[in-house]
Amino acid sequence: MSTVNYKTDYEIQETAFELLHKKLGMSDLIRFMQQYNKGYGNYVQDRDKWQKKYTVDSLFDEIEQQL
Repeated sequence: MSTVNYKTDYEIQETAFELLHKKLGMSDLIRFMQQYNKGYGNYVQDRDKWQKKYTVDSLFDEIEQQL
């Protein structure tokens, strides 16, 4: 029987950064990391605002117009 050794999220992240640093170098690693951010605001509230005008019927009508 084999034993499975699960890594923590931190260990996986640490290994990934080490590999990226080794392959890309520091400046490209930083550029890569800058492409990803958590954003801001409240996604649920924002989505509710712009989707408020839509109904199932209006979406089907819009789809039919595109065909």
